[in-house]
Amino acid sequence: MFDFSKVVDRHGTWCTQWDYVADRFGTADLLPFTISDMDFATAPCILEALNKRLAHGVLGYSRWKNDEFLGAVAHWLAQRHNTRIDTGSLVYGPSVIYMVSQLIRQWSAAGDGVVLHTPAYDAFYKAIDGNQRRAIPVALEQRDGDWHCDMDKLEAALARPESKILLLCSPHNPTGKVWTRAELDTMAALCERHGVRVISDEIHMDMVWSEQAHIPWSNVARGNWALFTSASKSFNIPALTGAWGLIEDADSRDAYLNALKGRDGLSSPAVLALTAHIAAYEQGAAWLDALREYLRENLRYIADSLNHAFPELNWQIPQATYLAWIDLRALNIDDKALQNALIQQEKVAIMPGDTYGDEGRGFVRLNAGCPRSKLEKGVNGLINAIRSVR
Repeated sequence: MFDFSKVVDRHGTWCTQWDYVADRFGTADLLPFTISDMDFATAPCILEALNKRLAHGVLGYSRWKNDEFLGAVAHWLAQRHNTRIDTGSLVYGPSVIYMVSQLIRQWSAAGDGVVLHTPAYDAFYKAIDGNQRRAIPVALEQRDGDWHCDMDKLEAALARPESKILLLCSPHNPTGKVWTRAELDTMAALCERHGVRVISDEIHMDMVWSEQAHIPWSNVARGNWALFTSASKSFNIPALTGAWGLIEDADSRDAYLNALKGRDGLSSPAVLALTAHIAAYEQGAAWLDALREYLRENLRYIADSLNHAFPELNWQIPQATYLAWIDLRALNIDDKALQNALIQQEKVAIMPGDTYGDEGRGFVRLNAGCPRSKLEKGVNGLINAIRSVR
């Protein structure tokens, strides 16, 4: 029903991944596997809904707190994540990172600590530093092909007097880890014990490949917490902006919404973002299921190709996300030399692991959200670059 092998030329569309690749890599003529959006056309049901809304002809101020939007979110959580919510707890924002930053300001003061698992999504570091807070890292540990959190080390970080917030990424970017119920329960108990609030970024919640299902933080939460997410990753609509979340505590929710409307003047959302979210959550399940299968096969292709070329890697697909977090440490190659070979020799842009913190050294992150024909060029380029620097 859906053809994800079709190549869509994104050049000349003000595309961050394609048109502005030189901003990060210094060269413009690269094949990019970088920022986490996908090269697929948006789901037909969303495009049809957008066209219908545009045909109305009036694009005035709008409100997100309407029955259609709230109902669509509740429907999606119930159908896809077996989670029922009180829609009165819902909040809206222009992006997940905006919402994270807002609550960092609301729940802590300059100089306070924000605990996070590392390696970490680079925007987390920027949100923490940009708000004059301190990142308190807890490194994930890789054992038996899986990623683990040492809960004793996490508790030590949470117990520090300056620690006010746990900024959780669930599923985790860049490792692709899906947190188990036991892990989430333990984290919730530790945060409650030490009076630490939780902000859970769950933007990759629909992209889980393992048997371990994604469990929303709302299902285990204690104390004061927030869950933020969006359809932007699942349905490839980040250009429309728009995100949503749950803030259970009424005072915290009111403070967030007052700042959104009053201080930041963001009371009117992008109406096309609302339209797209409603269409995605009410009509997009079939498209997403087909996309998920295509992405899973892309990740399997990466694993098969890399492990054939370098059996010592034994790389396994992540539990979640379409971002291949590839551990190259067994090959004992220099990160800078590899990046130079990728850029200068292979003309391929793949994210260096240290973008996500010191724990990312020896890794690369390759975005597999693209037609297979493009992915083949990227994976072959990575293999050739590795061979050239070994």
